[in-house]
Amino acid sequence: MLAAGMGLRLSGGDQAIRPKALLRFAGRTLLARHLDILKRAAVDGLTLVVGYHREAIEAELAALGAGSFVSTLHNPDYRYGSLVSLWTARETLASGRDILFMDADVLYDARLVERLVAAKGTNCVPMDRDFEPGDEPVKLCLAGGWAVEFRKRVDVAHDVAGEWPGFTAFDAPTARELAKTLQHFVELGRLNDPYEEAMRQVMLARPADFAIADITGLPWIEIDFPEDVARAEREILPLVDGADQTRKTYRRPGSRSISGG
Repeated sequence: MLAAGMGLRLSGGDQAIRPKALLRFAGRTLLARHLDILKRAAVDGLTLVVGYHREAIEAELAALGAGSFVSTLHNPDYRYGSLVSLWTARETLASGRDILFMDADVLYDARLVERLVAAKGTNCVPMDRDFEPGDEPVKLCLAGGWAVEFRKRVDVAHDVAGEWPGFTAFDAPTARELAKTLQHFVELGRLNDPYEEAMRQVMLARPADFAIADITGLPWIEIDFPEDVARAEREILPLVDGADQTRKTYRRPGSRSISGG
């Protein structure tokens, strides 16, 4: 999970803002929500890349008692592109384990993660076909069911397009390939690139190896701008927390609490 950025678009250039992972919704930080969802999905542990105001994030981890579940990696060069933050986790990517990649600035329905965890041992990329056009969303474009583009700006023919929510499941070999690709980008001096460029290179080199998960209809929002915070509180939070409460309280006769949907 990447949580190193400064969130300048959210703050309007004011560096005094706390990291976006520490934004609170209904009294809980995004980080606390991530940890709860990941633990319930039986994820083994979290490698968290921190940078800007890392002390505040580490303090929240301590307050949450997450020390045994989370290890942090410090990216001192967080002012560069997000590619450097993902490169900071290259050893984790090359560890020989299946990897769930996540951005920290997303409020989302737990089923999004559950679908990716269920794809263990494969590469799986989610997409939401219900999105607002423009240059801001990272778009996953398909032709014949395979990925043909993965960028904000698209100029290739495609059958279907959807917004990418910032999460992807990688099998171990592909995660190692991504680590090598990130290293190559860094050696070329492409430090200001977004990490999506490295992912794009890996994905488009062998698109048949990437399954697509259609998450259209699941509530989620990436938080980049002040209006995203307002929409998250007004529209997404009630749906996320409502669905979560239903899943926690639904029980089959004679069974422990189970997850639905």
